[in-house]
Amino acid sequence: MDLKEYFNRIGFTGGYDKADLDTLSTIHKLHVMSIPYENLSIHCGEKNTIDLSIIYDKIVKSSRGGWCCENNLLFSWVLREMGYKYTTLGSKGFNKFKNDFYPVDSHLINLVEIDGKPYITDVSYGVSCQMWYPLELISGKDQPQPPGVFRLLNDGMRWVLEKTGRKHLLKTMYCFTLTPRTADHFLETSECLQTSPDSLFVLKSICSLQTPTGFRALIGRTFSEITFNPKEDFDLMDMKEIADCEIEAMLREKFKVVLVNKFSPKNDKVTHCM
Repeated sequence: MDLKEYFNRIGFTGGYDKADLDTLSTIHKLHVMSIPYENLSIHCGEKNTIDLSIIYDKIVKSSRGGWCCENNLLFSWVLREMGYKYTTLGSKGFNKFKNDFYPVDSHLINLVEIDGKPYITDVSYGVSCQMWYPLELISGKDQPQPPGVFRLLNDGMRWVLEKTGRKHLLKTMYCFTLTPRTADHFLETSECLQTSPDSLFVLKSICSLQTPTGFRALIGRTFSEITFNPKEDFDLMDMKEIADCEIEAMLREKFKVVLVNKFSPKNDKVTHCM
């Protein structure tokens, strides 16, 4: 595992002798612009893992992306190698069908402390709610970014992350505490999310990547290109269906993802997913 090889993967050419906020923000943005949020392994007969060396080989060496336990675990290694003071945390995703949070930690994030101030980094939420830059861990503060306005709230027991998008559309993303977690903490949940018939990741194949003007996504066979348009309070969307014979070329061209095993796109209707 080589930090310079990771920097080459995301296109970072700056110095990294100082573990400061500017460098962290640059690395965070380049990661989400270069490495997709995707669960394609589940639909290629492969298995996602929390083994860091396997994740490194997959994402850095093999032109793939990953889901949160892969991207954010890799990012925690980057933080450590760069000299940042960080803590890995677990968060519970919000289930809109049950109007409640998932009962156990299902999403891995990192807390970074810089000059005494804490920040949340998350390079693997994907699609329209992907933060581009770290968020200061402060309650009630609006933190505008190109995808929308992010906001962290604290009720004394837990933190909640929400995002306000265009037309003041509010989305609750996840909640978390500041209890440190290791990768093993997510092992059982990771297995469940890859195998349960009620899992969103089993029901849908997802690949998304942020772009300088918005983001693009391939969900099942549907490709979407979204251009952020905050001045007019609505985003521009171009959608089209992709033939099976064109999907792997689309993944290479638009997401720089190269698949080895046969991919079976999936986009089943979700009514009560976990």
